Amino acid sequence: MRIRRNTSGLFVIIAAMKYYVWTEGCQMNVADSQRVSSGLENLGYSATAKPEDASVIVLNTCVVRQSAENKAIGRLSSLAPLKKANPNLVINLMGCLVGFRAPDKLRERFPFVDVFSPPSDPGPLLSYLTQDEVRSRLKDETRLRNAWMDEDLPLPAVEHGKLVSAHIPIVLGCSHACTYCIIPYRRGAEQSRPAEDILKEARSLVRQGVREITLLGQIVDRYGLDDPSLPRLSGLLEQLNEIEGLERIRFLTSHPAYMTDDLLKAVAALDKVCPHIEVPIQAGDDEVLVNMKRGYTVEQYRRLVEKLRRIIPGVSIATDIIVGFPGETAEQFQHTYDLLADLKLDVAHLARYSPREGTLSARHMPDDVPAEEKMHRFRLLEELQEKIVAEIHSRYLGQTVPVLFEEKVKSRWRGRTGTNKLVFLESDADLRGQVLPVQITWTGPWSMQSRFPVEDGAGK
Repeated sequence: MRIRRNTSGLFVIIAAMKYYVWTEGCQMNVADSQRVSSGLENLGYSATAKPEDASVIVLNTCVVRQSAENKAIGRLSSLAPLKKANPNLVINLMGCLVGFRAPDKLRERFPFVDVFSPPSDPGPLLSYLTQDEVRSRLKDETRLRNAWMDEDLPLPAVEHGKLVSAHIPIVLGCSHACTYCIIPYRRGAEQSRPAEDILKEARSLVRQGVREITLLGQIVDRYGLDDPSLPRLSGLLEQLNEIEGLERIRFLTSHPAYMTDDLLKAVAALDKVCPHIEVPIQAGDDEVLVNMKRGYTVEQYRRLVEKLRRIIPGVSIATDIIVGFPGETAEQFQHTYDLLADLKLDVAHLARYSPREGTLSARHMPDDVPAEEKMHRFRLLEELQEKIVAEIHSRYLGQTVPVLFEEKVKSRWRGRTGTNKLVFLESDADLRGQVLPVQITWTGPWSMQSRFPVEDGAGK
């Protein structure tokens, strides 16, 4: 039971100290939701899988595409009846739907929402629930966000001792502003977190059973560029590599214009840093790249891929591609298709362009590629990439590779190689958090199956 003062100054009794978190979007949102959950549990709340049983509901939203925003608004609207039935229910809207500016329009549209939280900022909710003076003492929103980001909070109870791989945000916001991207307008300017806070968080996660961490940033390679007192990403990786008990380190997402030779050499030299790089091309045509304001050419991207493969032996490379960008002709799309066919990258995250209100492309470029044509181009790349990945994975057949096992799904353990390949293994043993050598017995375009090597009787 908890007693809290309401907006009228009266004390009310809150019987159910339970919270429910709904998360949509990228890994950054997943990390933000984890921190919110930790903060709530630090106040005495426990998680529930049913929003109708909660006294606090958090919706952590994504607006990178219109469909994601529509989904968030639909989910939020569905909570109005719960609030009407239980006026003491606290509803928190968080994430990119809120953004970092004053949410006045959202307050008018959704008057039943109690708290509006910017991305990566649990502060407003936790302050509201405790009715403390944090916000009056820290009036600057950036300082408030950092105050909560710096807390060494435990993992949520449902993940403590069970979570093998975790995310750590290291760069908040983005200052690059590609013409199609809404993120800089919702998450604010780029801001690197202090290295000591990142290291502290990583050590805390390892003590709680985490064996792999992924460093996050909209452009993760720009870590430290906004603050000369901080190391660059390569230096941060060197410090993280020294943490005892940490098995693997990943980072995403990279940008072709900011990947330095020092960073690539650090990935090659540091034994815990995985040889997997996520570096989007977005389009395989120079004119389209200029219209996207990406800041590099196709030839520069080709040279980067060549350098990655030369400096980091066996590296796997993931990319992002947007089809149907305003003005993209059939010939320009063909350039993208040919580039993907030629480079044979391990992963291609594909998306159809959709205008986002507030972005440069939405304001100044007509969405002139028909939806049917966007889908046609999407399917062509999808089919191509499936063949490419099937061929890449087939080379693993019969090989023995180390896999970090994360969780058991029915009778099979699920894990990943250092190159981020999904591997399944049937075993009755408890493999959670272990890095074990397994022999690949079957490969497909999306996953692989394995067994313990014959000479090793482990797990039988």
